[in-house]
This record gives sequence, structure tokens and C-alpha cells, in this order.
Amino acid sequence: MQLVSHPSNFTMSKSIAQRILDHLTFLYGAEQAPALMERLRAILARFRRRNPRLAKEHPPPQERLTERDAILITYGDQVTEPGKPPLQTLAEVLEHDVKGVVTTVHVLPFFPYSSDDGFSVVDYTVVNPDFGTWADVERLGRNFRLMFDAVINHISAQSRWFQEFLRGNPEFADYFIVVEEGTDLSQVVRPRALPLLTRVQTAQGEKLVWTTFSADQIDLNYANPDVLLKIIEILLLYVEKGAEIIRLDAIAYLWKKIGTTCIHLEETHRVVKLFRAILDAVAPHVIIITETNVPHEENVSYFGDGTDEAQMVYQFSLPPLVLHAFHSGTAAYLSEWAATLSTPSDSTTFFNFLASHDGIGVRPAEGILSPAEVQALVERTLAHGGYVSYKANPDGSQTVYELNISYFDALSDPNGPEPLDWQVRRFLASQAIMLSLAGVPGIYVHSLFGSRSWREGVARTGHNRTINREKFRREELERELADPSSLRHRVFYPYLHLIRTRAAHPAFHPNGAQEVLFGNEALFVLVRTSPDGDEKVLCIHNVSDTTQPFRADLKALSMRHAGALRDVISGTIYSVDERDSLTLTVGPYQVLWLKAKG
Repeated sequence: MQLVSHPSNFTMSKSIAQRILDHLTFLYGAEQAPALMERLRAILARFRRRNPRLAKEHPPPQERLTERDAILITYGDQVTEPGKPPLQTLAEVLEHDVKGVVTTVHVLPFFPYSSDDGFSVVDYTVVNPDFGTWADVERLGRNFRLMFDAVINHISAQSRWFQEFLRGNPEFADYFIVVEEGTDLSQVVRPRALPLLTRVQTAQGEKLVWTTFSADQIDLNYANPDVLLKIIEILLLYVEKGAEIIRLDAIAYLWKKIGTTCIHLEETHRVVKLFRAILDAVAPHVIIITETNVPHEENVSYFGDGTDEAQMVYQFSLPPLVLHAFHSGTAAYLSEWAATLSTPSDSTTFFNFLASHDGIGVRPAEGILSPAEVQALVERTLAHGGYVSYKANPDGSQTVYELNISYFDALSDPNGPEPLDWQVRRFLASQAIMLSLAGVPGIYVHSLFGSRSWREGVARTGHNRTINREKFRREELERELADPSSLRHRVFYPYLHLIRTRAAHPAFHPNGAQEVLFGNEALFVLVRTSPDGDEKVLCIHNVSDTTQPFRADLKALSMRHAGALRDVISGTIYSVDERDSLTLTVGPYQVLWLKAKG
């Protein structure tokens, strides 16, 4: 690898330097790019001087993420107790309850904010004093790998950047996107049923500024290279503070160009590729994950060629497809979709999740589920006490954007007659599907701890997403976890067992092979094989409420068995006949992960 040295004493490989320069040239033109390159070199040189060890942390792709990895998604103030900063309480609870099982903690935005539960950031560089300090974040990082949010499509209207823009400070004049009255924006893809532009009063008079998500979330103008360089410095700060995974929030909308859809533009992809090249140069252990709540083919475009863009993308089609499978009692759509999944290289993988701080997006099911089937999900959500959010279309109509409900209640009617054990069984089966798929599991805190929908929160805030964002009081949480009859206890401990079981088997490595088996549509079945080919696990998940037959030719699957297979979840042994045939019945919502007895 040829290294290029510069007066700043900062060196990077010639290939990475060329990648960076190419992206800057595409974004800002050949005239500006060289000067921007030098400014960027200075930023990277300062970072390297402060953090010389980070450039040396370069694990091979196959060891960057393994079957042992599981990511917990949580708010910084998720668990509170009197007299203690919530980040400290969170660290203590996680160290006690999930250390050694969960490997990574995704702390949702923990910066000062003005709305949207943290996603309208006032200052990217400091920890919300109501949560704690950087020292508290770093303490959490001593026991868990950390994942931070980069909420960089927009910034709070209360931020210093925007306030200086309003005052007429020339330094910030081009930090935001000002649009002339009457400009045709009909082609712009809208993720919300809210106005795209917001009127603001500035020192120079009234202006219309671009606000993709809300009037309090002002979009940044990346056509101004000063904005890009400032954001790069912020990303590097996150790396210094311990972030090993950086989530690019709402990244699909980053670059705006009048006359286009303003989603997935090539300029946006180039910015992500630029971030990747920069991190490859100074902190190659850091992983980029893109959050793009869009149909599957659009979503996976952020892998780039497998070496130059995001290492992980959210598996947004998974939540609605799993939900549909359990509602309908058939895994046909889920199986057909899963059979098509692939990633472009061994350094890329999927972030598999079923629930998050947001709702269950239905756009990623477009082209897979019919409109009638999506409407059935909507009606079931409403019947189970949830809410529905909409997005605006260019013709002025609205379509369903997401379902707002806890995943537990999305699967089971909280006011229905079913026994709680039956509901728990169904829920854990859904989570087992997510854990079995190739990729890395992302587990929302309210799923791990068995939370139901928080309708009182919606009544309090007026925001549908609040239904899945309730905070815990530590004393109450610990009391419920200690009570074997509570929902939290019945979900939490079996869920941990599933995670531990997955971690013990190399067949679940993110880059292990995955083969979906077809037959009985009530069963979601796949064979996972370890990257070295030494271990195979046959994963069977019954998405129906009735007993289902299953048969497999193990010889055709190249599965060793010595006359029997063992369910690694329960330890139960299942006999294989002399013709290498496995025949069994799978109970309602039963999960079996079978491998050679041993």
C-alpha cells in the first residue's frame, strides 16, 4: 500500500486519498476540490495526533461483527432514579442485567434537543446535562461497544447555527436551504404529511427554509462545503468519544436539488462514501450504518459496491413482513423475500430489527405485500390500540407511512381473551426469526423488556411515536423483572436465552450462508451455515396458532446428524430415520434451532 505524506505529517494510502478527492470533486467541482482536500487533511491530521492508536485498529471484516454481537437500542434516559444522572443509571442496569449477552448499546441521541425525543439536536458536541456527561457515555463504553446517532440531515431551530442564520451572521448565511416563493417542489419525495417549507423571520426579512421533517428541524445545506467539513469534525468527535458504529439518521434526504425527488441522490451517496473513506483512513474499525426507511432495493443501494459505502443497512422490510406472517399464519411472503437477500461483500451485512424508537414502517413492504394486505396491518394495529402515521404524496394525497404500536401489542391484542403465556410465545417466536437471519440483531429496549403500548404517553404529547417510547423507573423495572408472573420477566429471561444461544453457534455469524427452505407455508425455515462450513443449524419457526408438520431430507441439506438432531434452544433430541429424513410436528409458535447432536 503506497502512503502519501504531507506537510501536516498526516499520511494516508494513495487509494484512499484519491477516493476522497474524487468525492470532493464530484460534489463541489474541480476548482474547489483541491483547497477542500487540504482543509480536510488538516482536520484529519489533528484527529490523528490526538488519537494515534485508532488508525491501527483494523480488524478483518469477518471478525468486525460475529455471531456474538447483539445491539440494544435505547434512550440515554431510558431508566431513571432519583438523584442520579440517567446515563449512570442506564450503565448500572445494563451492566447488571445484560453484560456478556448484549455486546453493543445504541444510545439514541443524547445531546441537548428541542423536540422529537432527541432528533432535533441543539448542539451536536455536548451531552444533554439532564442525562449526564461525556464521562458517563465513556463509562458505558467500557463494558459495551457504542453506537451513536449522527442526526445530520437537520438541526434544531434553537441551535446556535440557525439562530446565527436568523440574525444575519454571514458565516451561517448558507448553512440552510432558502427557497424562493412559488418554486416548484412537486417532485420532492415527502416522508411526512407536513409542510416542506417553513417561514422564518430573519434580519433580512421573511424567508422560506427547507424542513423535511418538522418546522423545528431545519435541513442543513450540504451544497455549502463548510457545512460538510463541520459535520466531518463532529463525526470524528463521536469516534473520539467511543463510537464504533455511527448511524446516519434519515440520510436518504441529505442532498437537495430543485427539480429532483431529493431522495437517494448521487450526491447523497457520495457524501456517505466520503465519510467511509475518511474513517477508513483514520479509524478503520468504525462501522457506518445507514437508516433509510424505504423499499428494499433503495435501501440496499447504500452498501455501494460492498467496499466503499455503508457496512450495515437497516433491514426495514423485516418488521412488516414478520408482522404479516403472524397475523396471517403464513410465512410465504417472508420466505420469498428472505430467499432473495444477499450482500455485496464480506464486509457488509444487514442490521436486522423488528422494533425501534420509530414505528413499524410499511413503505419497505411495497412490492411485496399488496395494498389490501398493508391495509389489514393498519386495521389490526388500530384494533390493538395503536395509531397510524401518514406521508404526503406529490398529488396531495396521503398514504400510510408507519404503524405506531409496541411490537408486542402489534402481535397480540392487549384487550383480547388470549392467555398471556400464549402472547409471550408468539412474541418470542417473532424475535427468534430476527435472531436467526443473516446479519446483526438490533433489539429495541422495549422488546427486550416486554413492554406494551403506552397510550397515555400519546395523550400527553400528541405524538403517535410516543406510544413506543415510555421511560422506566428503575425501582419499578427491577421489581417487575424479579416477579415471575410479570410480562417483563416472562419476556426478558427467555429473550436473553435466545441471544446467548445464538452467540454460541458460529452458524449464526453475519456472513454465514443462509438458505431458505420452502414447503409448509406456516413455517419459516432456513439453514444457517458457519463461514468455515463446519456447523449447520436448521431453524424452524411456526408463525401459526396450530400444530404443523415438517419433514426434511438432511442428506440433501448436507447436514450431519448421527441419527439425531438437538434443539440448541431447549436441548430436546429429535430422531432422524435411516433414510436421513427428519419428520416432526411443530407446535403453535414453536421455535426449533436444530444441529447435529453433540
